[in-house]
Amino acid sequence: MFSFQSKKIYLFMFLGIQLVVIALFSREAYKKSVTYFIHILRKDNASIPTGRNQTSTAVVANGGDVYANLSRLSKAHSQGENLTYCPKTSPLIVGRINVRIHSNFTMQELQRKNPLVVRGGRYRPPDCEARHRTAIIIPYRDREHHLKVLLYFLHPFLQRQQLNYGFYVIHQAGNYTYNKAKLMNVGFREAMKEEDWDCLFFHDVDMIPEDDRNTYVCDANPKHVSVAIDKFEYKLPYNKIFGGVTALSPLHYQKINGFPNNYWGWGGEDDDIAMRVSLAGMSISRPSLKVGRYKMIKHKLDKGNDANPKRFNLLRKTRQTWKQDGMNTVESRVISREYHPLYTNITVDVGTKAGLPPPPPPPKAATMADQIQHHG
Repeated sequence: MFSFQSKKIYLFMFLGIQLVVIALFSREAYKKSVTYFIHILRKDNASIPTGRNQTSTAVVANGGDVYANLSRLSKAHSQGENLTYCPKTSPLIVGRINVRIHSNFTMQELQRKNPLVVRGGRYRPPDCEARHRTAIIIPYRDREHHLKVLLYFLHPFLQRQQLNYGFYVIHQAGNYTYNKAKLMNVGFREAMKEEDWDCLFFHDVDMIPEDDRNTYVCDANPKHVSVAIDKFEYKLPYNKIFGGVTALSPLHYQKINGFPNNYWGWGGEDDDIAMRVSLAGMSISRPSLKVGRYKMIKHKLDKGNDANPKRFNLLRKTRQTWKQDGMNTVESRVISREYHPLYTNITVDVGTKAGLPPPPPPPKAATMADQIQHHG
């Protein structure tokens, strides 16, 4: 028989062994947890090199580089005309993307990340025939930082969707008040001169999509694409909104007579376009709030783009003016067209509220007397 003292000793020994076992298991679990989180951190940091000679990424997707899943693409386009159509749903789509914005990279580094993008920002899938041809129209002035980030992200985004696409940056020349809608009219006209696009996306330069299931193709009706923006807590601000990122086919654009030309400064033109859609007998289509997610790059109001004090008066007249003001009355003058490696830049004079100024006189031809004096 064990004495009470012996039982007490064995009880303490048993409890001690239990505590040691619990401590060991807890330590092992702790070590595993620490190892797991260190692995996650290392995986994230691998996507954002900090060395001076390393390329920094603008966007990190699901803990990895946003370009990683494009490594499956062929490095050269297949020869011949026997390509089959791309699948209706691209196998390259990954879904939700965790967007983290950086800009400490050069355009040359960005170009190297997109070896299949050719002069002017044009791309087509290398191993199948694209089902859709989409032009990206970006109204623009003095937003180089935003343009870099958008190009960094949107190129691989569209490649994963296996689109035939092109980028058009429509740059307003001069310092006069900004006119976004008029620039979009110019963008439509100039893009359609180069390609028979079946869809045109009018894209604010500061809008970064967060889910590549948000396909950049047109619907049966004009499409408002950026339905859930972080600035608005990923909620639709109001039902008739039609700004940020929108998509129209050429037929949609013609039905609404393009965009208004008389909104100088910030605000009003998006609501005018929404009214045109309704007046033309169409409705606005949208992706779901889960898919149509965007992150807006934070910035101050641009110089020369102050709020338009006349926008509400103009909106009240849209029902009477939309057929007389739009694609049929746009006045502009293309100053230059430059084919950069990742986009086409079209610099345009859209005039002022008073209209488009007369073109500058052509350079005066040198006379014989001028040539003699020059060589004399």
